Amino acid sequence: MTYIPESLRDQVEKRAQSRCEYCHLHENHAYFVHEIDHIYAEKHGGETREDNLCLACSDCNRRKGSNLCSLDPQTGKVVTLFHPRLDKWDEHFHLEDTGMITPLSSTGRVTERVLGFNRLELVIDRARLIALGSYKDQDS
Repeated sequence: MTYIPESLRDQVEKRAQSRCEYCHLHENHAYFVHEIDHIYAEKHGGETREDNLCLACSDCNRRKGSNLCSLDPQTGKVVTLFHPRLDKWDEHFHLEDTGMITPLSSTGRVTERVLGFNRLELVIDRARLIALGSYKDQDS
């Protein structure tokens, strides 16, 4: 794993407003400190540059690993995972009051499945945070 300079880490965290760029969990509500993720893994030629880095909670980062794509469970076609620099979250996902993150596209479906957004323990935590007004940027 490549060393990421502190200034670049700070830039990525500030841009993400301390939220996981995949599931939108704020670092203040996470069990572990959020991590810097190479969107395109180094083993696939991804570079340690601002436009290839994002902030990820430990759950999303571990489950994503070096994956770039997966099979869409609905169509069986190979589809790329959500790319935080190129894709708009609201075009691929919808946050339900129940804590579920509903996929809205093939990209959303493969990302939700690979990253496991809707595992029971995460949905329960997310629903609790939503009820408290503390999840995502619910006012925007």
